[in-house]
Amino acid sequence: MTGFSEVKIEKTFAAAHRLRGHKGKCDNLHGHNYRIEIYARGVELNEIGLLIDFSDLRNIADEFIRYVDHRNLNDLPPFDEELNPSAENIAKFVLEYMNSRIEDERVVVWKVKCFETETSTATYQLEM
Repeated sequence: MTGFSEVKIEKTFAAAHRLRGHKGKCDNLHGHNYRIEIYARGVELNEIGLLIDFSDLRNIADEFIRYVDHRNLNDLPPFDEELNPSAENIAKFVLEYMNSRIEDERVVVWKVKCFETETSTATYQLEM
């Protein structure tokens, strides 16, 4: 049986959005204090026993946070035209962004949870 290591970080940001085409109040511009959980996984640790340094993972996540924090997501690509800024699409975007920036083939961000509120979350994950 093969095992793996997993690490998780959490980040928060505040942003406004509107869900285009929503048949309810979410079609109106409104805001959330989002929380995202980012899970990275891999089989092999590095020479000092780490999958990935937490600070390296946080630095990449901070790039995303700087892009969206205190902004209207509907004004930012890909949420301006290509994607509706739903929690589901935000989770997928963060996962793909993180994986595009990690420069270590041992590590993959395999799951992202996006909390719009403390009780409403969406998760995007890769099949592993």
